Amino acid sequence: MSDQSPPPGWTPRDPDTPAGRSPAGRPQEPAGGKQSRRAAKRAAKRAERKRKRTGWRRLVPTWRMVLAAVVLLGLLIVGAFVAGYLLVHIPPANAAATAQSNLYLYADGSQLARDGEVNRVNVPLSQIPRTVQEAVLAAEDRDFYSERAVDPKAMVRAAWNTATGKGTQSGSTITQQYVKNYYLGQEQTIKRKVKEFFIAIKLGREKSKDYILEGYLNTSYFGRNAYGIQAAAQAYYGKDVGELTTAEGAYLATLLNSPSAFDVVAHPQSRERALARWNYVLDGMVKKQWLPAAERAAIRFPEPGKVRPAAGLSGQRGYLVEAVKDYIVDHKILDEKTLAEGGYRITTTIDKSRENAFVEAVDEKMAGELDPEKRKADRVVRAGGVSIDPATGKVVAMYGGIDYTKQYVNNATRHDYQVASTFKPFVFASAVENDSRTQDGRLITPNTVYNGDNKRRVVGTRTPYAPENEGQISYGNITVNTATDLSVNAVFAQMVVDVGTAKVKKTAIDLGIPEDTPNFVAGPAMALGTMQASVLDMTQAYATLADHGRYTPYTLVDKIEKGDADIHLPDRTPKQAISREAADTTTSMLVSVVDNGTGTAALAAGHPAAGKTGTGELDRSAWFAAYTPDLVTVVSMMGQDPDTGALESLYGALGEARIGGGGYPARIWAQYTKSALENSDPLDFDLDLQPGAAPSPPPFVPGTPEPSEEEGTPQSPAPPSRPNRPGRPTPPTGGQGQGGRSQGQDQGQSTGGRTPEGGDSTGDQGDAGTSAGTGTGTAGTSTGATTGSTAGALGGVTGGLRSRPPSEYLE
Repeated sequence: MSDQSPPPGWTPRDPDTPAGRSPAGRPQEPAGGKQSRRAAKRAAKRAERKRKRTGWRRLVPTWRMVLAAVVLLGLLIVGAFVAGYLLVHIPPANAAATAQSNLYLYADGSQLARDGEVNRVNVPLSQIPRTVQEAVLAAEDRDFYSERAVDPKAMVRAAWNTATGKGTQSGSTITQQYVKNYYLGQEQTIKRKVKEFFIAIKLGREKSKDYILEGYLNTSYFGRNAYGIQAAAQAYYGKDVGELTTAEGAYLATLLNSPSAFDVVAHPQSRERALARWNYVLDGMVKKQWLPAAERAAIRFPEPGKVRPAAGLSGQRGYLVEAVKDYIVDHKILDEKTLAEGGYRITTTIDKSRENAFVEAVDEKMAGELDPEKRKADRVVRAGGVSIDPATGKVVAMYGGIDYTKQYVNNATRHDYQVASTFKPFVFASAVENDSRTQDGRLITPNTVYNGDNKRRVVGTRTPYAPENEGQISYGNITVNTATDLSVNAVFAQMVVDVGTAKVKKTAIDLGIPEDTPNFVAGPAMALGTMQASVLDMTQAYATLADHGRYTPYTLVDKIEKGDADIHLPDRTPKQAISREAADTTTSMLVSVVDNGTGTAALAAGHPAAGKTGTGELDRSAWFAAYTPDLVTVVSMMGQDPDTGALESLYGALGEARIGGGGYPARIWAQYTKSALENSDPLDFDLDLQPGAAPSPPPFVPGTPEPSEEEGTPQSPAPPSRPNRPGRPTPPTGGQGQGGRSQGQDQGQSTGGRTPEGGDSTGDQGDAGTSAGTGTGTAGTSTGATTGSTAGALGGVTGGLRSRPPSEYLE
């Protein structure tokens, strides 16, 4: 039997060749060997990659993992979108359509006011002028008619700008805003945002653009308690919406961005920002070709009418309610639209009895004496005041004006008057805080001697500055304490440069002055109070001084409730703003201002007090800022034309040639403080003073005292000196303390014009008869360092030192 033939393509093996080797002697590859070898190589590479992915490399996902995650995320987003669209339904109108009033309470729980029912009148879109509609679109959503109901890119951009500190911005379309206004609410929560997103999409699919715009215009809040464009037209211009001009419509559109803040009548300090926004709206109309450029150029700002407050907000109630509202919105407790929806029970910090005492003090000491028919200057007189408990930061009383229904702007919170010399204590406090020295290296203390000559050129600065003293008086070399008593501009203008203007500004901010205060410029003139802080701001800063340098943010609100829920209030943890030594040494000098200087009218309060007077540029304002250890109060008189709103001088008001801080403001302060503290015992200041702050004998000044014209006049017996207070060093005889008031005081009432109330014949401040040693009247003489005040600076003339000027020349 023959052998079978081998299969085709099979090479016979040589019998002499060992098994497993090729004829050439190489190992013979088994069947499928190439595939096995490739698989082995791939496995080796994978093992190598695994060996390389050690340490942090193991944490980096592979591209397959990234791709899987992206796909999964996409599926989740799509699923969530579908679920949200199916689950979220368009709800009925929210409670804002029938919003409630807010209830405001005094600190004791008694009712202060209700802020009135919501003012709303719906009108069809056809009654709203086309240019007014376009103004709103230019302000809020210029692509409304061409865009979708939601704009994800705008939402992401707004969120990014907010997160990166470029300001809180809205990425909402008009459709989303309408949904928020009409169907939901103003609360800033993720849940509300999600609902708003899906409802807006559904509404955009089911309703026309005209329907949505009409709803938006009828539900938006414009301020002045006005909901909707028709109510706004009446509130601001006293006309129906169909009669609005393009300029008026643009202003109402401006208000949508910030209703109360852009009301140029209620907040004149925001006028510049409001005008900028108004111009933005009109320029936007031109860009969209809704308004011809020539017509735009001819448009002038349409001044809105006066506010017509509800009758229930007459007297001080309206001022208090508006101040509380501003506090809530400014401190981001609630936004303005949410608060306007109503239903909140707001307990304020206002003490009812002290509030009434403040009103009585203003009425009796100032308002009751006004006679606008007899004296034209009396028409411009206004007053504002704030009182704070320094231990708690609570505002216990506020005086905003004669009547909220007659003078709408709150004089306690406005920012358009200079604070004048009430700023000077901040300069000295900063000097102590920073261990500052004069140009020739002397540590600045109350006893440091400065040149107080009128128009003395300030040295140490590139800015040419030579300020005038009040009354053009030159004082020669005087101590800081005396310069504070007499409010000498030349001394503090030099001191602010010695300390450093940036340091002084920082100290003022630390004390409580807002950094964005108008005209708060770090320069030599700041020492004279050129900034325009409100009475409330100044009370906050003086409260920090009164509490030994501890800053407690003020508050007007004790509690806010809605239903069973309490609204969270901001943290107000106190902090040490400046050292106790800096604050207390400043206080010691302000005590001297009340005892010996321009603030003697405050002695009528019957409580130890520290304070500072101030008179604004052109006498447009007069200030008295003062405190006892347990109550801080600032009072300001202001001049403003009741018709034009222009700031006016107080010259001739109340029959006085000039109005100064030590006159009517100090008298109001004294009566209010006496009433507010009538149930408490007088407290002495407990002060820790700067080393070297204790009064010391004045340096010897060569020269012979000039004889007084009344040197031979018999002297009246000196009044008994007041006992020294704890924490305040006993001044040496003839020093800067209380001893400087011993002689010449009684004669000063006749020769210096001092009235029994502590003012003077012209209504200005100061103790015109204050004299040292044996001097009399305003030019009392000094008998030497042992009986004179700081080398005769207060009572007479010694060498190059000048006498105390008449009170009408003191701030």
